[in-house]
This record gives sequence, structure tokens and C-alpha cells, in this order.
Amino acid sequence: MSIVTLTMNPAIDLATSAAHIAPTDKIRCTAPRFDPGGGGINVARTVAALGEPVTAIFPAGGPPGRLLEELVRDAAIPMRPVPVADHTRENFAVTATDTGEQYRFVLPGPRLTAPEVHRCLAEIERAAQDCRYVVASGSLPPGVPASFYQSLADLLSDLGVPLVLDTSGAALRAVGHGVHLIKPSVRELAEFAGRPLPDRESRVAAARELVERGVSEIVVVSMGAAGTLAVTRDDARWLASIEVPVRSGIGAGDAQVGGIVVGLARGYPLDAAVRLGIAAATAALVSPGTGPGRPDRIAELFQQLSPRPDAGRGQVPIPH
Repeated sequence: MSIVTLTMNPAIDLATSAAHIAPTDKIRCTAPRFDPGGGGINVARTVAALGEPVTAIFPAGGPPGRLLEELVRDAAIPMRPVPVADHTRENFAVTATDTGEQYRFVLPGPRLTAPEVHRCLAEIERAAQDCRYVVASGSLPPGVPASFYQSLADLLSDLGVPLVLDTSGAALRAVGHGVHLIKPSVRELAEFAGRPLPDRESRVAAARELVERGVSEIVVVSMGAAGTLAVTRDDARWLASIEVPVRSGIGAGDAQVGGIVVGLARGYPLDAAVRLGIAAATAALVSPGTGPGRPDRIAELFQQLSPRPDAGRGQVPIPH
């Protein structure tokens, strides 16, 4: 297998819409869409859409866990679910059609026991024997220590398998070394750095601090419509985004991670891998629910983002 994803706090993502959202009144919604969700599962769906072999590992419990497994199977994603006692969570999003605003409700997830956490790590260890990258994405559910991703990084470092990590909060702050690529948003990077990051230069400086401290070899900072920064010890580049009408913002960041890791697995230079990630995220923005973008649309956007010999726009080196 080429890529393995880990989702410690997966979810069933329910998406629907209503003409108007107001307090107290009953809100009549359209027929819901159900998607398998959680960071790593969303990453796996984009990886699969781009034609790379991928396996999704995640804990699953109770009737919602069985539904999640069914949804992952329907998405044609090979999986290794880890049985847990508590119920898998459900999240839901409602779009108000009169304003176009989307309301997202995210639940905390099941409480995992120490043996269940250990079984997740053991499953990753088995899967990592035959993969090129492991992607860990998303929050940690109750019961999982904030140091979990550091334990994962140590495990994979011993195995010689690069870790791509996308998380936030205490789970991100607990990571001190051993990650190959980390993808924070500007807000997450500012929380990690402990200071505001108002401009591109301050964001590059904060990202490079993580590289110099050994937290990660590469830091990719997603800035939404303001583009993406790709920072290593020796280089920092800004890559432009593409404006599109947003149908659903859920999972776009995960799609970006999926595109980046596919690019890396194919041997692309870092800037090309990040452009593939931007293309995947952009395609996801116009897809319903948490669905990945269409492969042909991702390819079209990637071509659009690729630098032309007569133009250097969209890929700007940033001096130290």
C-alpha cells in the first residue's frame, strides 16, 4: 500500500439544508446526506479519488460505528477499523439557503480506554510495515492523551516511515519532534507559536521556528483565500489559491492534505505537491457534504495552478 491514514476521532457527517435558520422554531430540513468523516477518512477519500492506494485506520464503536464502516466501504476505501466500546460520534451541518451560511455542529466523540488506544497504535504499526506515508489527521477523542501524536511520531520514526500530521490544540502543542510534514492553519500556527501572526513574514518565521526546533521537516500553512505557505529550513514559498463559489467548506483542509501526500508519494517537488493539495481543496469546496473533488476537476485546477514558462505568478520565494 502507498498511504495509510489514521483518524482517532472519526464521525458520521450529516449534511442538510433549510430555507431559514432561527431559534425556537422547528426548522424543516431537506433530505440529509451521510458521509464518512473525520480528518484521516476525508484524506483517504481524496487520495483514492486521485488513484493512489490507501488504507484508512480508525476506531469504531456501537451502531454509529457500524454505519461508519458501511459508509467507508461504500466509498471503496480499504479499511482496518479498531473496535471500541463507546459509540462513534455524529456531526451535522445545516446550510441556510436564504443566506448561504453554513452552521456546523461538532460532537466530542467516544471515550477511548488505554487498551483501545494501544490497539490503534498496534494497527498502525502493522500497516506501516508496507506503506510510504502515514497521515494522521483530526482531533483526539476523550481518553486519548495529548501526547498521542508524539507517540505515533516516535513509532513511525523507528520504522522509517514519514508522518504527515494535521491536528490542532493540545494535541498539536504536545508534538516536539519527528514529524515529516505538519499542516496548521494560520490560527493553529499562532496558537502553537503563542503570538499573533498578522502577515506572511511573521507566519514564515513561526513556521521556520518549528522546523529549526525539529518539530517537523516541512510546515505547510493553509491561509484559505490568502493562499498557502510551504516552509522548510532552506526555503519558503507562497502559493496562490483559486477563487470558487463555495458549496461546502467541510473537509477542504483534509482534501488539501490528501493532495499534498499524493504528490509526495509520486515524487513531486514540494511546491508541486502543495499545488496538487490546493487543487484538491478547491475542488472539494464545490462538492456537496464532505465529498472529495472530482478527479478531472482536480487535474484541471492543478494544471491551472502550475507555473508557466512566461509567468511566475502564484509561486513566490520569500527571503529569510
